[in-house]
Amino acid sequence: MKPKFSLLDIHVIDMDTIDISNLNRQFLFRQKDVGKPKATVAAEFIMNRVPGVKVTPYFGKIQDKGDDYYLQFHLIICGLDSVEARRWINATLVNLVDPENPESLKPLIDGGTEGFKGQARVILPTITSCYECSLDMLNKPTAFPICTIANTPRLPEHCIEWASVLEWPRVHGDKKMDTDDPEHIGWLYNTAAARAKEFKIEGVTWSLTQGVVKNIIPAIASTNAIIAASCCNEAFKIATSSAAYLNNYFMLIGTEGIYSYTFEHEKRNDCPVCGGEALDMTVNFDTTVEQLMEMLMDNQSIQIKKPSLSTPTRQLYLQGPPQVEEATRPNLEKKLSDLVPEDEEINVTSTTIPLRLTLRIHYA
Repeated sequence: MKPKFSLLDIHVIDMDTIDISNLNRQFLFRQKDVGKPKATVAAEFIMNRVPGVKVTPYFGKIQDKGDDYYLQFHLIICGLDSVEARRWINATLVNLVDPENPESLKPLIDGGTEGFKGQARVILPTITSCYECSLDMLNKPTAFPICTIANTPRLPEHCIEWASVLEWPRVHGDKKMDTDDPEHIGWLYNTAAARAKEFKIEGVTWSLTQGVVKNIIPAIASTNAIIAASCCNEAFKIATSSAAYLNNYFMLIGTEGIYSYTFEHEKRNDCPVCGGEALDMTVNFDTTVEQLMEMLMDNQSIQIKKPSLSTPTRQLYLQGPPQVEEATRPNLEKKLSDLVPEDEEINVTSTTIPLRLTLRIHYA
């Protein structure tokens, strides 16, 4: 991230600490750094390696910072390991854009890897397609049937899901699981291992437990290096205007040989972040409010985890505050057709991402 007052002033945010497993592919860290914040160590390494560069670290989440913080930069580069974090920063930067203030538009360079595959892209908020526009390109997360993980587990992943989805809330109640907390991961690992032993299942390990609950995919150092170089190259082109920047998507496929290509991902007019048009949705007359919410969560191009629903005239269901959630909870079992007339629009918001989706409902 580069503030507007200097090309040599960089801020870096990371909420993780260095683990020994990082050392084979994250080249700024050494054995002596294990346990320290990644942002702090990376900042110190770069300032020692490149004289004259100022790097300001922040050990925490990107969500900790407000609009004023992000408005100070010329551009933002993301190498996040979470879809939800990418969606958050994307929506935040889109919402920052003021049509009367060109400097409020902050280019976003995003890079990510998945084994031998990787991608880099340049997003100009409100101008090009945003991250939300391309959600349907993501692989759908693996889901295990509840009946299987509860009654007839056959795989180590089933035991880990059982510990995470069923046993954690039973034992800990409303306490939220932190998948970055070693104590929480340790509890899941021990609980899943005991479950696996009961059903004579082998293969529950610490790393697999982390992989299942955090949806971790092994990182390949060479893939990371190529994508990092691509992101830096795009940042240099934008910062210096030395060449045309990427328009707007670069893909790397290294599973069978090495193949790469670029293409322009088109902007979605009904994108809940950068679009503006209502999304037409056809449902059955017997569809309940709760079933509509499940559709929104399962829809590959929407994927809203905790949606709140309202119309211009009534609140259908709101996730919070608690009093409002309790008051609107009875609507979950009601038919949508009894509450929302044909062609009426439903406003969908989320507690996890600053987006606003408008649905135009049709019945079949």
